[in-house]
Amino acid sequence: QVQLVESGGGLVQPGGSLRLSCAASGIIFSIYNMGWYRQAPGKQRELVAIITTDYMTTYADSVKGRFTISRDNAKNSVYLQMNSLMPEDTAVYYCKHGSGSWGQGTQVTVSS
Repeated sequence: QVQLVESGGGLVQPGGSLRLSCAASGIIFSIYNMGWYRQAPGKQRELVAIITTDYMTTYADSVKGRFTISRDNAKNSVYLQMNSLMPEDTAVYYCKHGSGSWGQGTQVTVSS
């Protein structure tokens, strides 16, 4: 059974940075694409970034140049480095496994 556990969320001021982590277990991590999604209050869940098995990355236009997705197959983990954070980045951030499994989410709040 796939388990995904996110961490690293919190409260940060506009312009600040956070690094989210997602640790996976119960799978052969390296053979799956991984993604980060987010859901703001009253809005639909949306794609933030994807990283493929061969380290190709795709980003939502709203985060290009500010966020970086990466993975460490040796640690069964995927990361999201978020820089230049803005209030509109406030959301619950979810890790998604290529098989369709989701983590429980971690709250990111950008506010002064």
